[in-house]
Amino acid sequence: MTSTVQEPTAIPIIDFACFGDGTSPEAIEISRQLVKACREVGFAYFCNTGIPQAEVESMFEWSRALFSLPIETKLLAPHPKEGWKSRGYSGVGKEQASQMVFDPVQLAAIRKQTPDFKESFDIGLNVHPRVSNIWLPEQVLPGFRDAASTFCDTCRRFEVEKLLPALSLGLELPGRGEFLGKYHQEGDNNLRLLHYPPAPAEMFVRGEKGRLGVHTDFGVGTILFQDDVGGLEVESPRGSGNFVGAPPIPGTVVFNIGDMLMRWSNDMLKSTLHRVRAPPNDGTGMIKERFSIPYFMSADRDLLIDCLPGCWGEDRPKKYEPVTAGAYNDMRLDALY
Repeated sequence: MTSTVQEPTAIPIIDFACFGDGTSPEAIEISRQLVKACREVGFAYFCNTGIPQAEVESMFEWSRALFSLPIETKLLAPHPKEGWKSRGYSGVGKEQASQMVFDPVQLAAIRKQTPDFKESFDIGLNVHPRVSNIWLPEQVLPGFRDAASTFCDTCRRFEVEKLLPALSLGLELPGRGEFLGKYHQEGDNNLRLLHYPPAPAEMFVRGEKGRLGVHTDFGVGTILFQDDVGGLEVESPRGSGNFVGAPPIPGTVVFNIGDMLMRWSNDMLKSTLHRVRAPPNDGTGMIKERFSIPYFMSADRDLLIDCLPGCWGEDRPKKYEPVTAGAYNDMRLDALY
C-alpha cells in the first residue's frame, strides 16, 4: 500500500551557477552537495544549468505539435517491435512499466494489467552503429528534426561539461572530474518526448487508466523537463512506500540516478522508485493532459562496467558482476514492450 505525502522540500535543489570549469572550491562544494543528494534521496532539482529556458519551452511546443497530429500520421514513424530499438513513436497503451522483472511469463501477466496511459517519441544519435532515428517525413512537421537534434546536443553539453564532472568530483574518483566522462564519449543517450492525454477523472479513480506506474530508471541518470501540470512523485524515505511530490519549479530541471549508476557505485548512490500520478480533479471532471521530456544518459555500450574506485573494499565487497552497459540496457528495454 502506498501513500502520497506532499513534502516537495524533501528533494534538494543543486545550483550549478558557480560550477565553472569544475576546478574551483565552489565547484567542489556543488559536487559534494550533488553526491549527498544522490546518496540520500536519489533525486535533485538543478538550477542554473546553462540550458536556455527558451530552448526548453520551444521543445515543449514541438512536442505539443507532434502529439496533436492524427494517429495515422504519427505512425509514419513507428517504434520497432524490439524494445531495445528505442526510436520513433509509441502509441497510448503500448508500454507497461515493470520493475526488475525479466521472466517472459511474468512480463506477459504484467502487460495484461492497466497499461501506461501515455504516448511517446524517442530520439537518439543521428549517426548510430546499431539503430537509426525514425523521423516523420520532413513535410509533416517541418523543422522538428533539426530542433530535436539541437536540443539533444544542448542536453549532452550540460551532461559532459558539468554533470558528469560533478559526479566524478563528488565521488572523489581518479582523474580530477574526468573519470565518468571517459565512459560517456559516444553520447548514446535517448531523448523521449512524452504526452499523457486528458481523460475523464473517474477512469483514473476506477483504475481503468494509469499515467505511469512505480518504477526506477535503468540507465546512468535522467534529466527531466516537466510542464506545469505536475504529477511526478518520488518515494521518500526510500523503501517506505510513501511518495512525495516533485512539482515543477520554474527554472529548474529534475535529475535522478538510474539503476546502472547505483549498480556501478555498489549501491552507494540510490536509484529511487518514482511514478506519475494524475493530478487532482479540478472540478471539470477531466484530468489535464501532461507533457514531459526526459533525457536518459547511458554509458558507452561496449565498455565493461565494474564497481567504481572507492565504492568497494574489504568492509564493502562488490555486490554485482561486471556487465557492459549495452547488454544491461537492452535487457531492461526489452522488458518494457
